[in-house]
Amino acid sequence: MVFSISKRSEVEPFHAMDVLAEATKRRAGGHPVISMAVGQPSHPAPRAALDAARTALAEGRIGYTDALGTARLKHALAWHYRDRHGLEIDPARIAVTTGSSAAFNLAFLSLFDAGDAVAIARPGYPAYRNILGALGLHVVEVPVTAETHFTLTPESLEAIQQEKGVKLKGVLLASPANPTGTVTGREGLKALAAYCDANDIAFISDEIYHGLTFAGEETTALELKGEAIVINSFSKYYCMTGWRIGWMVLPDRLVRPIERVAQSLYISPPELSQIAATAALGASEELDRVKASYAANRKLLLDRLPKIGLAPASPMDGAFYAYVDVSRFTNDSMDFARRMLAEINVAATPGLDFDPVEGPRTLRMSYAGSEAEIAEAAERIGMWLK
Repeated sequence: MVFSISKRSEVEPFHAMDVLAEATKRRAGGHPVISMAVGQPSHPAPRAALDAARTALAEGRIGYTDALGTARLKHALAWHYRDRHGLEIDPARIAVTTGSSAAFNLAFLSLFDAGDAVAIARPGYPAYRNILGALGLHVVEVPVTAETHFTLTPESLEAIQQEKGVKLKGVLLASPANPTGTVTGREGLKALAAYCDANDIAFISDEIYHGLTFAGEETTALELKGEAIVINSFSKYYCMTGWRIGWMVLPDRLVRPIERVAQSLYISPPELSQIAATAALGASEELDRVKASYAANRKLLLDRLPKIGLAPASPMDGAFYAYVDVSRFTNDSMDFARRMLAEINVAATPGLDFDPVEGPRTLRMSYAGSEAEIAEAAERIGMWLK
């Protein structure tokens, strides 16, 4: 019997993960690899999270929870918005998810039907494009440049709809953004949300890098009027990538549709991760020290990269990435990344992941590693490019 493979599986590979796999293989072979390929914080989960998880494991009972998460974690997240943003969020509007990846799946499945057009920024996080495509949605990539301050605007959305002859059903924006580091300020976010509301377009705000803003104005879409869907995660600021735990804040009328889909797709988020995440929300003092190390890495790269011919291609205002222009050396950043790993044991992600058009001339470097690692990586790259 010969079975067929679905067309929806024919998405582009996530090259960052392929680079990580090769870097891991080289490290296992004894090579002194420094990985700047993925957004993996070098710091472990906060001590409070680890202690809470140990206690839960010692007690021995870990099982299913409600499909949208434990009441304790949802109330803790509501407290987080009150403490950080001065907002009163009903815990019933919060859906805990198996990482932000599950949140995107749930949002796309609950908001859109096959063939609906959804706008994302180019360059942007490749999983947006790939998940949307796998679900049979029409991905509309909107170029963001210095002219648009590297973010989506009502004008750019109007223009792309005219150019492509489509009517948008959804818009997805990340701030701070991956890979550009763009922080969309309050007024820009407000204008975008108002445009979506006025045109019956679902607005999804990806805020997984909140807490990691170094310049500009960090604003949650929940501060604005309208019905934004907010997605966040414990992976980045909270240093909990492997715990696979995230959350959404939803308009009231979307809670039940999300819950119905989540019940069948995921049953529930992992209880152990929810217990650890609840504790992590009180660890801001420890986590702000981690953020300070990222700030030091950012300062080093802002100084060093232009001197070795790798000028930033966009702002480095938030998240923990340097998105650099490699066109002085190559028009094939995939080959450039392969050679850099093979010759000096430094892993970075080719821009093709983030931008199918301009990506061959760009490279993304994560500076979420230790200060010693980032300094050593910059030194190796500088000597190599000579």
